[in-house]
Amino acid sequence: MIKNLLACITLSIFVFNCKAQNQVVSETVSEIKSMQDETSKPKLIVGIVVDQMRYDYLTRFYNKYGDGGFKRLMNDGFNCRNNHFNYIPTYTGPGHASVFTGTTPKYHGVISNNWYDKVEKTEVYCASDASVNSVGTTSDAGKMSPHRMLTTTFADENRLFTQMQGKTIGIALKDRGAILPAGHTANAAYWFHGKDEGKFISSSFYMNELPKWVSDFNTSEKAASYFKVWDTYYDISTYIESGSDKNTFEGGFKGKDDATFPYDLNALKSKNRDYDILKATPYGNSLTTDFAIAAIRGEQLGKDEFTDVLTLSYSSTDYVGHNFGVNSKEIQDTYIRLDKDLERFLNLLDNEVGEGNYTVFLTSDHGAVEVPSYLQTLKIPSGYLNYNDRKAQFLKFLTASYGTTDIVEEVSNNQIFFNKAKIKELGLDLQQVEQDFVNEQISYANIAKVYTATTMNSTNFTTGIEMLLQNGFNQKRSGDVIVVDDIAHIAYGKTGSTHGSGLNYDTHVPLLFFGKGIKKGHTYEKTVIPDIAPTISALLGISFPNGSTGQPLSFVID
Repeated sequence: MIKNLLACITLSIFVFNCKAQNQVVSETVSEIKSMQDETSKPKLIVGIVVDQMRYDYLTRFYNKYGDGGFKRLMNDGFNCRNNHFNYIPTYTGPGHASVFTGTTPKYHGVISNNWYDKVEKTEVYCASDASVNSVGTTSDAGKMSPHRMLTTTFADENRLFTQMQGKTIGIALKDRGAILPAGHTANAAYWFHGKDEGKFISSSFYMNELPKWVSDFNTSEKAASYFKVWDTYYDISTYIESGSDKNTFEGGFKGKDDATFPYDLNALKSKNRDYDILKATPYGNSLTTDFAIAAIRGEQLGKDEFTDVLTLSYSSTDYVGHNFGVNSKEIQDTYIRLDKDLERFLNLLDNEVGEGNYTVFLTSDHGAVEVPSYLQTLKIPSGYLNYNDRKAQFLKFLTASYGTTDIVEEVSNNQIFFNKAKIKELGLDLQQVEQDFVNEQISYANIAKVYTATTMNSTNFTTGIEMLLQNGFNQKRSGDVIVVDDIAHIAYGKTGSTHGSGLNYDTHVPLLFFGKGIKKGHTYEKTVIPDIAPTISALLGISFPNGSTGQPLSFVID
């Protein structure tokens, strides 16, 4: 009986030890798998910016989308439903720079598309660079680079992390939409030169001649194939999510009496800058998708152990929005067709890179306001600004107060730039002049707020329009007095939409994450544009962009 008892005890100890060993083995395997998961990175990051995409385009047109484009990103990825820009101004150049640098114009320095250079005493363009040459065209359209952007992008950091082995390619119809996201170390950036050429070009900042795959694309007549009739994808009577087709709130094309479907692009091209007409149709997005697919194949993106980055900006949505407005049948059809292009592109990624091997995010560079002339018919406060009247009133003030208008060098981007040498010559107190300008400007019609550079530099704002202004204020590049216009009041024609403010219609934009390393789900927690770059950096395990002020969205990463 004692022998049986000892045998049972021995067996129990043996079983316990086996279970313990199995547990240790299981935990070790789990740890190894976890380490493998942590070091297993996407082969390709695709950063998509849809120019002028309001958040509500996801929801308003949802029932018209297929399952493989926007819905796939929304339902199989992570949807940040309360995503905003956290600075002013909401323009294309600053927007693209902010998405990929993880900071605001205060630090990356791209304070607008164009701005007054206080050193050069002239207006400069965010991507212009006289020191480089055009590649792929004899025009000056290729004399561009990212040299005015002061910080790195996450694509730059990926290049540094991989010892320049991971590639970066930037693509857009707009030069700034291709150049700024790709950063300073990109292998290439390509943009579309329209007019009578209709081809993708680049700059000697990146290369001395176009790669064969680009030249082959340009000679393929792909762009010319889109000179066809633009009609609605579905029966126009089903487009109940947008306004009437014929109205007084839309621009249209030269050579056509009204802005109504259909549009014969081949017949209209000669009066609308030839190939440039494609930019203001959904076919510009289709052409961009064609070129992006050619880039993935031509550059063999996502084919080795080093993560590659493709930055892809869809510019036609902005051109269509400016022309026809955010409530137009044309904008709805543009998004329906973009949805098809996204599906085509995602399917290509599945086949070429492999489903589960790539990560995509999709956002926008700014939103857009409803056409004020339309809002006025609904009795919603809105209107149009007359800058000529405002300028005339201001010049009278300057002459009456100081005996000269020379104390102002420039007025642009809702900012007044002082001639500080003249102010000193006249023996004026700089801060008093600032305050005098504030008192004068705030008395003008449709000006809501006015702030000085001194205020921007000395006060730490944490909420409201004031915080957005401060995040967009670069001490060396911005003006001395900043003006904020009334809500839904724009300096623009009475047809079409525009953008630039810090109001919800301009700041609230989509943010979708999808693919390897991304959870499925959504949040209404507020996120901001500078959070995107550090989130992707955290996913890749690389350094954040060197000026990044955003925070990784940990709830997005799986």
